[in-house]
Amino acid sequence: MKTILVIHGPNLNLLGKREQEVYGSVTMDGINNALHAEAKQLGIELKIVQSNHEGEIVTLIGDAQNTSVDGILINPAAYTHTSVAIHDAVKGCSIPTVEVHLSNIYSREEFRHKSFTAPAVIGQVCGFGLQSYILGLRGLVEIVK
Repeated sequence: MKTILVIHGPNLNLLGKREQEVYGSVTMDGINNALHAEAKQLGIELKIVQSNHEGEIVTLIGDAQNTSVDGILINPAAYTHTSVAIHDAVKGCSIPTVEVHLSNIYSREEFRHKSFTAPAVIGQVCGFGLQSYILGLRGLVEIVK
């Protein structure tokens, strides 16, 4: 059975409480529950983590190479626009990775229009709220199966 590592980046633990006009009312638990339901339909396993720390995210990506992880679904959140380290970790690992965002980062503030991680991933889905995660997971599973 294929295993996908889902990484939620900084402040995503606050979903449902912060900036609902941008992110909606979905919580991280709501996203995780929807992902688990989709994973069951797809016949895959998920390992889900959330971290507010860039170094921990880099370590998770690097360590995934030494486990049975077949793909990575990541929402780097604010690190999308700042982290060369996460870009390098994704680029340096041999695991197919998809970047997702709840909001359309290209319709927001100018500084959010640049994704440092996008050039290192196989695809990016943004702007569909919770469905960004589901669509990203489906696409990733098609690649790794």
